[in-house]
Amino acid sequence: MVSGGRAWLEEIERLDVACYAAIASTPTPRLDRAMTRLSRAADYSRLSLAAAAGLALFGGADGRRAAVAGLASVAATATVINVAVKPIARRRRPDRIAHEVPIARHVPMPSSRSFPSGHSAAAFAFAGGAGGVVPAASLPLHALAGLVAYSRVHTGVHYPLDTLVGSILGAALSDLTRRLT
Repeated sequence: MVSGGRAWLEEIERLDVACYAAIASTPTPRLDRAMTRLSRAADYSRLSLAAAAGLALFGGADGRRAAVAGLASVAATATVINVAVKPIARRRRPDRIAHEVPIARHVPMPSSRSFPSGHSAAAFAFAGGAGGVVPAASLPLHALAGLVAYSRVHTGVHYPLDTLVGSILGAALSDLTRRLT
């Protein structure tokens, strides 16, 4: 018999894989192109860098402070996720072939562990950091972060739980970073 805590984890795992499989098997050719482009644009926090540049150039002194806060949050979050969390979690990436994720959705499969999603964490960290300084930017930046998180599942490189936890960690770490800086 499986212990209560272990049974919960197994059920969450089954639900996570089932959600991944449902997304993989749903035909969405127009969405495929958009999510693939978005996922690639988020590599190396390029979207956050572009948003920081826009805030710094057009947002005045508050925009510059927001850009710095957002990028500081990304740096802190990326360090925590990649140095402390991913090595402990050790979750393997999804098998896109076994789940029949359409080839049109594929982006390069990262070599790092799957849990949590670094793209999701970084996107939410930037949104929280910059949005905390310029509240008018918060909603669009968080919406973009949510799309980045979904794009990682849609392209088959993460399970939904990876992106959910990455998003939560990114938001929490951005708050902590803002308080410490």
